[in-house]
Amino acid sequence: MDDTQKPKEVLIAEVHALREALRRNNADLDQFAYVASHDLKAPLRGIANLSQWLEEDLGPRLGEESRRQLELLRGRVHRMESMLDGLLEFSRAGRGSHVPEPVNVGALVHAVMARLPGGDAARFEVAPGMPTLFTEHLPLQQVFMHLLSNALKHARGEDLRVRVEAKEEQGFHHFWVTDNGPGIAAAYREKVFAPFQTLVARDKVEGSGMGLCVVKKLVEARGGRVWVESSEGASFHFTWPRPEAEHRE
Repeated sequence: MDDTQKPKEVLIAEVHALREALRRNNADLDQFAYVASHDLKAPLRGIANLSQWLEEDLGPRLGEESRRQLELLRGRVHRMESMLDGLLEFSRAGRGSHVPEPVNVGALVHAVMARLPGGDAARFEVAPGMPTLFTEHLPLQQVFMHLLSNALKHARGEDLRVRVEAKEEQGFHHFWVTDNGPGIAAAYREKVFAPFQTLVARDKVEGSGMGLCVVKKLVEARGGRVWVESSEGASFHFTWPRPEAEHRE
């Protein structure tokens, strides 16, 4: 019997069963992320502390190479903690609801940039005409935080240039963040949105590899889409829904 032949009550029951299975899966993911973020970070902190104590106790008896190796070990611990934090953020992205409020996007991106490491050293431009949206503040802030942080990591050396632009489209606001970095080859433009993916060795550019994955989940949870274009540098684009009140203006 195919679905068109099943009684309506049976189909409704199957839908409810699928929803319940999805709810349980989400609960399992939340529990796993919680364990990863809290229980697994405790031994990592212990390793970092132990390496610090060893370095202090041995003092001048510790050679330069051994000292470098201990610093490298602590760097790996901090990287793992960052990856666990990214996993937790990804599991929570797109869940729950936030009360919509007026959000001045121009002010938002300036505030985010000012909080990011290296943001004060960059030549940062915000195109005129940034909208004020009646939307969820925190998810939009998270999207810009990850995109601007990513741009700063990959912009060129001492000449850091990052630009944010926007335009209105049917039912959406279209935003994009452009950097003057080396760009992204076409073969990798979808892969960068996968979990734990980085195009540059983490020894050169520190990061968890989860930021763009979180951006994609946050945007798509609200009916938008995200993509990257690249010629000189890289431009990360995303669409954000316009409230019905804006549609009628």
